[in-house]
Amino acid sequence: MNRRIDRLLYQKQKSIGERMLLFPLYLLSLPYGGAVRARSLFYSLGLLKTKTLPCPVISVGNITVGGTGKTPLVMTLAKGLMDRGIHVAILSRGYKGKKTSEPVVSDGKTIFLSPEESGDEPFLMAQACKGIPVLVGKDRFLNGRIALQRFGVKGLLLDDGYQHLPLYRDINILLIDSHIGFGDDTLLPRGILREPLSQLRRADLFLLTKVEDPEGYQPLEKKIHEIHPSAQVFHCHYEPVSLVGPKEEQEEVYSLKGKKILALSGVADPQFFSSMLRKSGMKIVREAIFPDHHLYTNKDLSSVEEKSKRVDCIVTTEKDMVKLKKLNIDRLPIRALRIEVKIWEEKEFYQRVLEIF
Repeated sequence: MNRRIDRLLYQKQKSIGERMLLFPLYLLSLPYGGAVRARSLFYSLGLLKTKTLPCPVISVGNITVGGTGKTPLVMTLAKGLMDRGIHVAILSRGYKGKKTSEPVVSDGKTIFLSPEESGDEPFLMAQACKGIPVLVGKDRFLNGRIALQRFGVKGLLLDDGYQHLPLYRDINILLIDSHIGFGDDTLLPRGILREPLSQLRRADLFLLTKVEDPEGYQPLEKKIHEIHPSAQVFHCHYEPVSLVGPKEEQEEVYSLKGKKILALSGVADPQFFSSMLRKSGMKIVREAIFPDHHLYTNKDLSSVEEKSKRVDCIVTTEKDMVKLKKLNIDRLPIRALRIEVKIWEEKEFYQRVLEIF
């Protein structure tokens, strides 16, 4: 039932019956919307204070619930800036991580916190971004100061920072899933919007994700420009680059072409993950889908093992592999799909970002 409601919320068009079913959620969205608008107003009037750090701050976030690809973009952006001679640190809130007094997940060389302590996404970023410090915690201002003092970085990246108004940012990058847009433009819990669409005006750059053809999204871009006429809109897609084993061994992504696959995922958009596997030539015969950020148990693993008896390989996401490694998966033929974000207008995008340094 929950999965059916989730699918319904993401639908752009809904029947009269579906709208009636969701009416109680619409009533709940009214006080939520009021609270969100009041919070934004208080910050804009200075009644709630915004703190400033003595370095450029770039926020990557979204205005909808679900996965728009924030973490992959943060990793790509951090590496891209490092390649261009700018050393940055990543500041993450650490969704579902345990409370810990130590905010440093990684100093760029050594990982100090476990996935359970840091959260799965900060741990993945620390694992994938060599040479880039990763810090976790709700107080991004404090963690930003720690990053500047300890690691001498020249800038900071906020992972999922669009709603983090207590910290001033020099560039707000807003990601929008090109497949779902804004749903049917309604607020939580009736729809998928975390904020009213009027808050698009806070963004400096827009990045449409999962875009195979940059010319094919004019209606969505038109809607953005109606609200934010001066918006700069860029496009990106995800490219599978390799398969990674439990011990970080890597294989060519097409090594499983034509093979029977069990697609295992606990992400916001499992259908898109499966579609990437199919585009890589894999034959998905079974799927094991868990909630986003799911913490796997031995019981889950037994279920997955049972489903995998007639497949050649289990393929999961890197985010899921981080949590699966704490279980006994050595006996399973399992690989994670490693992806990279490719920005269609990469040169122009980085030119805009580098202006603040």
